[in-house]
Amino acid sequence: MTTGEYLTGRLLLALPGMPDPRFAHAVIALCMHDEQGALGVGIGQLATGVGLHQLLDDLDIEHGDAADAPVHMGGPVEPQRGFVLHTPDWSGIGTVEAGAFGALSTSIDVLRAIAAGTGPSRWLVALGYAGWGAGQLDGEMRRHGWHAATGRADILFAHPAEQRWTAAWKAEGIDPALLSDATGRA
Repeated sequence: MTTGEYLTGRLLLALPGMPDPRFAHAVIALCMHDEQGALGVGIGQLATGVGLHQLLDDLDIEHGDAADAPVHMGGPVEPQRGFVLHTPDWSGIGTVEAGAFGALSTSIDVLRAIAAGTGPSRWLVALGYAGWGAGQLDGEMRRHGWHAATGRADILFAHPAEQRWTAAWKAEGIDPALLSDATGRA
């Protein structure tokens, strides 16, 4: 990565041997990355014991047409806050473009729309996010830990959470079984 190259719309894949165990085998949809920092939503791990219907119940929203769906662990920052990655066919207050992933919404309106059957055609709900301050992700990219893969919406919407890390590596043309957790210096 060179100075000024931003990774919005890429998938961050944790390399084997990631120094922070919270991010082992992490798959993060990087929704925003600029000179002020970065924000991504984890899409590779599900929140234990929480589904969409429970989340809607907690928010006093009728389930309506919404099928129950898993809720993802979006990251360690603000784990009580909800994020919805979705196709760009729906937009509301708080919706921002998220590169290859479509859009990211943080307003409760998107959950109401999903429940009413008027929301985006495809979506993924997460609690919390992964965040980096100015220059922090850039520094981490220069050390062993992350690979910036091509952002592919099908990784989010066509693969179960537990398969996304492997699917993203394979989409890059890399067999993840051949990755090493050791680094060296040339």
